[in-house]
Amino acid sequence: MRRRASSSIAANPVLIGAATVLVVIVAVFLAYNANNGLPFVPTYELKVNLPNAANLVQGNDVRVGGTRVGTISRITPKRTPDGRYYAQLTINIETDLDPLPRDSTFLVRPRSALGLKYLQITKGTSDEGFPDGATVPMANATPTPVEFDEFTNMFDEPTREASQVNLNEFGMAFAGRGADINRAIEELNPLLVNLVPVMSNLADRRTNLGGLFQALERSARIVAPVAEQQAALFRNLDTTFRALAEVTPEIQESIERGPEALDTAIEGLPRQRPFLRNSAALFRELRPGVRALRTAAPDLADAFTNGERSLRRSVALNERLIPTFDALVRFAENPATELGIQDLQTTSDLLRPTLAHLTPAQTVCNYVTLWFRNIASLLSDGDANGTWQRFMVIVAADGPNNEGGPASAPANGPTAINHLHTNPYPNTASPGQPRECEAGNETYLPGRTVIGNQPGTQRLETEKTRRSLDD
Repeated sequence: MRRRASSSIAANPVLIGAATVLVVIVAVFLAYNANNGLPFVPTYELKVNLPNAANLVQGNDVRVGGTRVGTISRITPKRTPDGRYYAQLTINIETDLDPLPRDSTFLVRPRSALGLKYLQITKGTSDEGFPDGATVPMANATPTPVEFDEFTNMFDEPTREASQVNLNEFGMAFAGRGADINRAIEELNPLLVNLVPVMSNLADRRTNLGGLFQALERSARIVAPVAEQQAALFRNLDTTFRALAEVTPEIQESIERGPEALDTAIEGLPRQRPFLRNSAALFRELRPGVRALRTAAPDLADAFTNGERSLRRSVALNERLIPTFDALVRFAENPATELGIQDLQTTSDLLRPTLAHLTPAQTVCNYVTLWFRNIASLLSDGDANGTWQRFMVIVAADGPNNEGGPASAPANGPTAINHLHTNPYPNTASPGQPRECEAGNETYLPGRTVIGNQPGTQRLETEKTRRSLDD
């Protein structure tokens, strides 16, 4: 007896495949339209007039009390009869808000410091509401939003410079002094304990602390007419004592040794008179020769000064070089040295083809120098706290197979800018390649997908390197 073929869907691979494809299509469709709201879900549509869209884009959130209730589906520029322009937003929000009270307010708020915005709705208390499809007048766009750049622009240039100075000075004052600050706070405890009886004594009426300040006030009033003269006196004294403070040890030493020096001078100066007379005669006779050496004196002085230091150091240098030359002798007599030199020669022979292929990248196209220069400048900006990296964010073009996410194929349109241009192994004038410096000289071909070297010969030059084909 034959069994009947099962009529279940699970037994039919064609139906199973069709159902799987349908589920995938629905999931992709829902994911693609997630920012614009789920399909087949009823929404409440309003048109909102704003004096300025303030960097809003289609798909931005609409929020009530910080909760996302809808999205912006369209932004349209409008013109008033007197010639002014404003923005009209078409928003789709949840039907739970239908109808929205007529005294509700609309405000563009920043969502992040990078410029992302959203539309905030503050619900009113009116009994009347906006019907579906109604237009919200511009009077409900209150209060006027304040942008971050407007906030920072309220500080004029002197204020900004003063803020920079304050930030730098306060930062430098506390930088590296954490331990000292902790120690100061620790030492404040006994100070405050001992300060209690002192402050109690000062607060006692018998101390008459108020009378002290009254007496100081009278004294200041008496000397006020000569305040400028006193200030000048103290300024001059400060200059004098600052100069004396720099030579305090010498002044002290001269005072201590002054009596001995005077006694020695009384005894020795008479004996020096014949020597001084002979020295005066010698200098008179040397005057013509010194006059002739006038032009060469600076060079001779430098030569003697530098030569004296060099000769003095040469002795120690020669002594330090003895172990070095001994080590060189042992190294030259070591049998393994010859084997090492042979290995180095073999390494050089093996590297010669690679170096011959890579050398033109520097000698012709200057790529190595440019790479080090650019790497050095990558972290060249900074302040007292350190350096930061300079970079530029490039947003991928919209469209299928774009470079902003996973794709089934290289970027290939349909727009002119949504095309992949990549060249992992550009020509660098190496042996077997066209004589060109292709990296950094590729031209962008709009509307075409280019992978690899571009057609034609590019320029034989890079930044700060200019050579022609005749070179």
